[in-house]
Amino acid sequence: MTDPWEAQREALGAFIREQRKRANLSLRQLAELTSLSNPYLSQVERGLHQPSVRVLKAISGALNVSAETLMTQAGLIDAITAEAAETAGTETAGTGKPDVPGTEEAIAADPRLGGDQKAALIAVYRSMLASASVKES
Repeated sequence: MTDPWEAQREALGAFIREQRKRANLSLRQLAELTSLSNPYLSQVERGLHQPSVRVLKAISGALNVSAETLMTQAGLIDAITAEAAETAGTETAGTGKPDVPGTEEAIAADPRLGGDQKAALIAVYRSMLASASVKES
């Protein structure tokens, strides 16, 4: 069975490689700037790993590309935006309240934030929740 995220990882890896080359950096130099290992970055560029939000932020900083741009390339922002749109229409049975955690609801409702910013914040928030639940296990 094929991995449905494989094409997305490959596209992200190709984008990172392109940005690294535009910045005139070797893979080793990027590894030093991000404090990530050279083999891991190579695997990310080849689409073998889906980097975490933390890794995307480190790479974006080293390449002078916005974290939102990398998250969009990784498919995080589009997936979250689509999921938020679906969730916004659902309600918890009988309560009339959306079935969205309070933090995500607050982010989505904040008029000071753009759509990409909201999606990026929600991605970071969910990443932290996932990380916390792994530590609790």
